[in-house]
Amino acid sequence: MKEYICVDIGGTSIKYGIIGENAEFLETASVPTQAMEHGGPGIVRKVTQLIDEARVRRTLSGICISTAGMVDCDKGTITYAAPLIPDYTGTQWKKALEERFHLPCEVENDVNCAGLAEYHAGAARGSKIAVCLTVGTGIGGAILIDGKIFHGFSGSGCEVGYMHLPGGAFQDLGAASVLSRKVASCKGLTPEETDGKYIFDQARAGDPDCIRAIDEMVDVLGMGIANICYVLNPEVVVLGGGIMVERDYLADRLRAGLDRWLLPSVARHTRLAFAENRNQAGMLGAFYHFQARHTSS
Repeated sequence: MKEYICVDIGGTSIKYGIIGENAEFLETASVPTQAMEHGGPGIVRKVTQLIDEARVRRTLSGICISTAGMVDCDKGTITYAAPLIPDYTGTQWKKALEERFHLPCEVENDVNCAGLAEYHAGAARGSKIAVCLTVGTGIGGAILIDGKIFHGFSGSGCEVGYMHLPGGAFQDLGAASVLSRKVASCKGLTPEETDGKYIFDQARAGDPDCIRAIDEMVDVLGMGIANICYVLNPEVVVLGGGIMVERDYLADRLRAGLDRWLLPSVARHTRLAFAENRNQAGMLGAFYHFQARHTSS
């Protein structure tokens, strides 16, 4: 059985694992990214070390990379990265890893990878047109048409976090990090003290500040998702990111938020779903991306 190493590079952690040719995980682990401390070059060194260590105990057939930032999939290069990862723009993953390890390497954006995972083994399974959104520090998006990622003309398709809404960019108004900052400001706490669990626990207990902050976030998400739906008319919108573990609190509210901004004739044909692959989504999607490129070549 062929085995592949899958690496999911985020601003906070680098998740990695070995996956078999039938998409089953054989092992998984994670390490801190330390993005601000070491930047892009440090991440390259860390990933190279992880692959070196994996090759001691495994015979690898390929390297599958899921990463934050805009990606040129053909070149395997980061074309743009936000300041969260300094000195990352221009990183030539495919060239560097293929020259070092003499193994095929494929690279895709992390949200696109999450979308591929949901299409093949999750909430978007079998859909004709799907939009997958991750709501975290920012808001990322992926469009899948018949199971294939729509990249747009220059590779920046569905960068919805930068979409303009009244008051600012979508991700500057509706991301989970904004929720934490709002509650922290009301409570005189630091954002680190007001994580998702704290906010939703307090909301369930009737805390008006937390309830109001969540309601404001839901309304922004509803407006942004509605705008996307007017353009793409997707069959399903899949919501992921750590905050979506609060599905029981959010599901009905998000549906109502979307319905507020979407015409009924469109809303009744738009399914809202929650991501099923969670922490493994990026790695799994990176494998499916690798598999598709090598099956078609």
